[in-house]
Amino acid sequence: MQFRTFVSSLALAFGMAALPVAAQQFPAKPVRLITPFPAGAGPEIVARLVGDKLSKYWGQTFIVENRPGGNGVIAVDAVKNSAADGYTLVQMDDAHMSVLGHLISKLSYNTAKDFEPVASLFRTYFFVVVPIDSPWKTVGDIIATAKVKGTGLSYGSWGIGSPGHIGMAVFESVTGTQMNHVPYKDLAQLYQSVGNNDVGWAFGTAASAGPMYRAKKVKFVAIAAPQRLAGYTDVPTVAEAGGPKDFEVTGWVGFLAPRGVPRAAVARINQDVAKALSEPDVRERLATFTFVPTAMTPEEMGKQMVIDDRKYAEVVKRAKITLD
Repeated sequence: MQFRTFVSSLALAFGMAALPVAAQQFPAKPVRLITPFPAGAGPEIVARLVGDKLSKYWGQTFIVENRPGGNGVIAVDAVKNSAADGYTLVQMDDAHMSVLGHLISKLSYNTAKDFEPVASLFRTYFFVVVPIDSPWKTVGDIIATAKVKGTGLSYGSWGIGSPGHIGMAVFESVTGTQMNHVPYKDLAQLYQSVGNNDVGWAFGTAASAGPMYRAKKVKFVAIAAPQRLAGYTDVPTVAEAGGPKDFEVTGWVGFLAPRGVPRAAVARINQDVAKALSEPDVRERLATFTFVPTAMTPEEMGKQMVIDDRKYAEVVKRAKITLD
């Protein structure tokens, strides 16, 4: 009897050892995140901050791997065909999730079919950025100039279909204006050009335009948010600055995984990312970028993605924006 019990226990032990890692308690090995953002970019810094917390919670290494370029497609494609076990994640913003599919007819991935939402990180709002010596003191001044024929007013963005470009398309629509779009290869080049008066203005966050703002090369005349932001309470909202009411330019960032990832893994990651976002040092660092910690459930993320997809489809069609 004892011998039989021993043999049964031994068989059970070998059976457990043979189970795939994904079926055991998550996480049982290092987790890898691939980000489309370059080293030092605001979203990438947040990914590493949160990743450090997750490493401590789990006793497993959280690896952040940068794969910038290709409008984020390089990073997304690297994860799309990875094992759906929760050990490979991708960082995306709402442009990667809900905009590119409307700009590129043969995009190599379909967010809704190829990925599952796992955890959201933060939401950010964009400032109206103008040269430090610009005569414009309000958004109303910009609108008035744009409505004068022949002024050739231009604005910059960090690429066709970027949040800055999409935000401008909406701005033109609601204000009845039309301006010249000048896309740049990267954020640094864009805000240097704003500071040099090469373009009239742009949208930017405290993270992206902050260095030029602190160097007094550019100024913020408004924030495209529902209310003024902490740390920048002297900067009015777009509505307060003579612009359209309830006008917002915002974006959000989160972690996604290949479709089919175990629900237990998703629940664990989501729970612990929310925990990390509640830590005082993480919230303090996000505040320096004016990033608002935003912990959504996977279900809430999915609903937001559907809302965004419908909204951006309309904007892209109306403005005739394409990357093909």
